[in-house]
Amino acid sequence: MHADEFDEEAFVLALSSVRALLIGRRALIALGLPVLTADYDVWLHIDDIEALNTKLEPLDLVPNRSPEEARQTGRYVLENGEHVDVFVARAIPTVDGVSVAFDDVWSRRQSVVYTANAAIVIPSIDDLILTKRFGARKRDIADIEYLQALKARLS
Repeated sequence: MHADEFDEEAFVLALSSVRALLIGRRALIALGLPVLTADYDVWLHIDDIEALNTKLEPLDLVPNRSPEEARQTGRYVLENGEHVDVFVARAIPTVDGVSVAFDDVWSRRQSVVYTANAAIVIPSIDDLILTKRFGARKRDIADIEYLQALKARLS
């Protein structure tokens, strides 16, 4: 499969079949914010690695680690024309030491309509802000400002 043939709707449907949250800039794009990115970032429940990998096999997305290795490292990559960073840690700390637990973020998730057949599952705006603090790179700080402005506009 080539990148120009990537079936994003099938990808979204696969994500929605497991406990997976689209995070990173693709989540901001789903909210209508004016950012660009070339890859996908997903936070996946640690018990759903095998299920997601199986669902993504028809898209030829190949994991770079076994599920056991991914559980040990807290992450893995799915790749083949597209690049998907998959986080599988039960909790991830922000740069200032706040522990963000997957189960808590999952309980506050929201769905954004992608097509008539598919919805994108993303964290709440407050939780997206926390996920942007996992790395706090320059673009993450700009993304936090976009998210705070969106939150203020929706209030």
